[in-house]
Amino acid sequence: MKNIKLNWLAILVAAIVSFLFEAIWFTVFMKQWLDGIGRTMEWLQGATTTTISPGVQYATALLCSIIAATILSIAIQATGEQTVRRGVICAILIWIGFIATSWAKEYIFEVRTLEIFAINTGYFLIDLMLIGAIVGGWKKKSATLAARALNVD
Repeated sequence: MKNIKLNWLAILVAAIVSFLFEAIWFTVFMKQWLDGIGRTMEWLQGATTTTISPGVQYATALLCSIIAATILSIAIQATGEQTVRRGVICAILIWIGFIATSWAKEYIFEVRTLEIFAINTGYFLIDLMLIGAIVGGWKKKSATLAARALNVD
């Protein structure tokens, strides 16, 4: 495998975008999501005050987004040139190979609806594509290019 260089700023930005996208996605689909998992808004509000603190939940979500962005960055670089297109393609392939298939097996045996499958896996598809586009397209300017730009008359 070639030399992988992680751009931590790109990874952090991608993780923050992912975190914010998750909040928006599950706010938009809140009612359908709660129905799909067999819960109510009252349960959701009570669950955050009696079991795990929201701070721990949000920190876990952000950490998971950082890990996903890091792994996706490695996959993008390991497969060729680092571009937005490759980032999105890697994201889609990872989603098909691991997210969609894993959740499909789980949901078919739990007899869950196609709607909740679409909400949960649709989030991951778009989320990974956003992360892939960011870490795939974000390139550090090389010192040589920056030096050349400064010497241009």
